[in-house]
Amino acid sequence: MKRPKIAVVGIGRWGPNIVRNLISMEDGELVAIIDRDSSRLRKLSQIYPNLSYHESLDEVIKRVDAVFIATPSSTHYHLTRKCLKAGIDVFVEKPLAMNIREAEELNQLADSGKRILMVGHILLFHPAIIRLRREIESGNLGEIYYLSAVRVNLGTIKTDENALWSLGPHDISAVLFLLDEYPIGVSATGDSYLNKDTLDVAFVTLYFRSGKIAHIHTSWLDPHKERRLTIVGSKKMATFDDMEPQEKLRIYDKGVERADFDSSPISALSLRFGDISIPKLPTVEPLRAECQAFIEAVRNRKRPRSDGRFGLEVVRIIEAAEHSIKERRMVEIEP
Repeated sequence: MKRPKIAVVGIGRWGPNIVRNLISMEDGELVAIIDRDSSRLRKLSQIYPNLSYHESLDEVIKRVDAVFIATPSSTHYHLTRKCLKAGIDVFVEKPLAMNIREAEELNQLADSGKRILMVGHILLFHPAIIRLRREIESGNLGEIYYLSAVRVNLGTIKTDENALWSLGPHDISAVLFLLDEYPIGVSATGDSYLNKDTLDVAFVTLYFRSGKIAHIHTSWLDPHKERRLTIVGSKKMATFDDMEPQEKLRIYDKGVERADFDSSPISALSLRFGDISIPKLPTVEPLRAECQAFIEAVRNRKRPRSDGRFGLEVVRIIEAAEHSIKERRMVEIEP
């Protein structure tokens, strides 16, 4: 395919970062910016004067081949649906939609129209997460027992989505990518403190048919800012700390070993404390890699790593977690 013409919809907090990356990419041509806030448009036009700026998507929808949607989550479904029906390939920030029904409809539209639909699950393009998947696939960590993720901070507090929908997709998507497996059940608890019916904190446990579990803690009401993922295997353990400026990934040669010759369950166990390795990771901005992956998918007509189906499964898990919190029980997940 020729070099696609691209528009970015939404330049609030995250959109300008997408623009910054697209503007320097040779495989795609960024031509238009859309946002309802004229002051945002004026400000960005001073930085990138050669682009066209619009307050309505209707003004450019027939002039572009693909769009990046970086608007509030509550608008994702309507904007993505509009673009897919117009025959445009779509990259939409997470979550794909706010419920399963809408996410399924968007996938059906993409399939029937032969359009590329990609969801912005950025951790799938993080060098540390990609390296962790290689470590798991190679067997270096041994049999994976469980994963534990923490994503907490004080703010940003939103009104159009709760902390589970806002923060949860990051670690849920990372867990699915790392394990290459979908959960069969979810158990979750959480509560609202600042605004009624808007979760400020959630604790989610995913259960997999293989026996693995993953626990995810999300909150925007916490004194610490943490972005940490821990993987515990039978041979080694690993941590990914995205708050670390340099050494984000550590692999620990630690574990518990069983002595076959001893019949006592307790005395048969011995702790192993080995070296800590810090793998060197490529210096790649995950967002840039993600943008490049979408452009390549558009040009080559190939399904991207975080396609619409993947985004649908993330939505399915979050919706099940909300049901678990409301009903105070474990909820089975049917793909």
